[in-house]
Amino acid sequence: MLRAMKHFLRSLPGNVIGCFKDRMIFWHIAAIGLTFALVISGWDWRYFLSTRNPGLRGWAWPAVGLGMLLPIAVPLGLIAAGALLRRRVVMMTGWAMGQAALIGLLVSSAYKAVTGRPHPGRNAGADLSHVFRFGFLRGGMFWGWPSSHTTVAFAMALAVFTLLPRQRWLGAAAIAYALYVGIGVSMTIHWFSDFAAGAIIGSVIGVVVGRSFGERLKGMTN
Repeated sequence: MLRAMKHFLRSLPGNVIGCFKDRMIFWHIAAIGLTFALVISGWDWRYFLSTRNPGLRGWAWPAVGLGMLLPIAVPLGLIAAGALLRRRVVMMTGWAMGQAALIGLLVSSAYKAVTGRPHPGRNAGADLSHVFRFGFLRGGMFWGWPSSHTTVAFAMALAVFTLLPRQRWLGAAAIAYALYVGIGVSMTIHWFSDFAAGAIIGSVIGVVVGRSFGERLKGMTN
């Protein structure tokens, strides 16, 4: 328990830096470029108008709550279960998912703090998809680009996928969850490009964290 917690704390600064280091920075640039293309082409606005169907929104709204609850409940549950059952892999997976979620929240909030993008309204009115309020905290840190729900969900999913390469079914299930959360929030509280960028950035975070905890897990078992 203590060794896993120490790795969580000691690796946190390096893993945050690792999400922007070397070729990883190009994925952030790709997320920005894709957002630009989706906004300029009008895709964000057309997608918004096409998803006003009450049936679709009813299917999508639970993703908002799940995207807030599971990043807290799942890591804590795995850590507790791993400690009680003395299953090192389960515990390390919990710590890895927890760190991925934390870094995902920090990174997405940092981007939001300087992009200031307003969220889409509930009803079709003026096209706000092109609006960004660049500058520090001009649009707050809770709404905007990229989607924190999506970033955190994909960070957790890719951390599992990378950490547990032999349990591909588990990684696939985690990615399916992340897709539901991302698509769900893109139909409710975010623009499509917020989801797309969050998926890319979250995936980068998950791979970095998964590799870090995977190396630690190998060291503990050897």
